[in-house]
Amino acid sequence: MSTRQEMMELDRPSHVDDTRERLLAGIPVAERQLNLAGISTAVLERGEGPPIVLLHSSGEFAALWMRVIPDLAVSHRVIAPDLPGHGASAPGDGKLDTGRVLAWLDELIGQTCPAPPILVGHGLGGAMAARFAAAYSDRLRRLVLVDSFGLAPFEPEQSFGTAMSRFLEEPTERTRDDLFRQCFVDLIGLREQLGETWLLIAAYALDRMRAPGMGAALGSLMPTFGMPPIATSDLMRIDVPVTLIWGRHDLQVPLRIAEAAATCYGWPLHVIENAGDDPAMEQPKAFLEALRAALAQSTATEVTP
Repeated sequence: MSTRQEMMELDRPSHVDDTRERLLAGIPVAERQLNLAGISTAVLERGEGPPIVLLHSSGEFAALWMRVIPDLAVSHRVIAPDLPGHGASAPGDGKLDTGRVLAWLDELIGQTCPAPPILVGHGLGGAMAARFAAAYSDRLRRLVLVDSFGLAPFEPEQSFGTAMSRFLEEPTERTRDDLFRQCFVDLIGLREQLGETWLLIAAYALDRMRAPGMGAALGSLMPTFGMPPIATSDLMRIDVPVTLIWGRHDLQVPLRIAEAAATCYGWPLHVIENAGDDPAMEQPKAFLEALRAALAQSTATEVTP
């Protein structure tokens, strides 16, 4: 069967559950469903040790952390939820406003973390994480923002914005792949590295974008968390160590935004070469090195008198 034929088979709605199962089987992780702030939420977990919570970005799902979860789980308890309306999580009834989403995250931490976690947020998940840290720093050990929304108004490069709009308006294989080309520096190389796993990722991403729950979730989450900047006064209230990790070639939230935040708030910035807006997927080894450096710094800070 050709690659295109395989993709067409995977893209059929009847294959959605099977596609997710096959995708998760490759990590592997334990999956459970939790009720968080009235939202049925799919949560992936693996490992033992200090907890680390991974929040993915808009239009994505927790399994996209697959290239870093196994390494992190050697020394940490990894918790990776599907955001409301994403993946296998329900959008919930009513609007996903700031209060409800922060309550959702607070309940996630309460039900899965025996101690304050390291909170890692990517893109939209980063904006959620930063707002949570501003309000509830005492619930966290450390904050890591990865190509995060919320540090400036959402103004992607024109090529990215055009591809994103077309995919949102008409989710097809073509518009999906056009957007992927904006997300990754070397899409062809990434496809070759992941093989069949890439087919599963692409098929599941397309199906989820076509799901009504995704549109409803993005319609609430992006205007609330993704598009507006977080007030400087709120970011200055964050009372845990903060680290920035950024892909050098991010077209969605350009590196200059991270550089400005690093200068303004004194947050360390780790730039990942040969990566776009998802360095954990595109350059997992470099991402893990940057994250370990951040965690080592956190430990040193905590034990210094």
